[in-house]
Amino acid sequence: MPYLLLALAITSEVCATSCLKLTDGFSRLWPSLGVGIGYALSFLLLGRALKHIPVSIAYAVWSGAGTAAVAGIGVLAFGEQLGRLQWIGIALVIVGVVVLNLRTSH
Repeated sequence: MPYLLLALAITSEVCATSCLKLTDGFSRLWPSLGVGIGYALSFLLLGRALKHIPVSIAYAVWSGAGTAAVAGIGVLAFGEQLGRLQWIGIALVIVGVVVLNLRTSH
């Protein structure tokens, strides 16, 4: 259950971050509400997950997965370009999260 909460927190954070682009500097109501609600829900779920998951693991997974997902959404939904070096950086973030999870015991 704690990892489901973490996954939902990540999903909520990714949705909120993706909505940031649509707010047009917070001048559009509905995307702006989506950002606020998404981040609030994300932190609520992350806080609940932290009752059972060590903060070092939870935050690494939350931020790493969120970073990779938002970069992918930027490419797919907003037509952003990433070069080889940026893709390598995203891969290193993912590898770092995996290694952190292998090194610690839950």
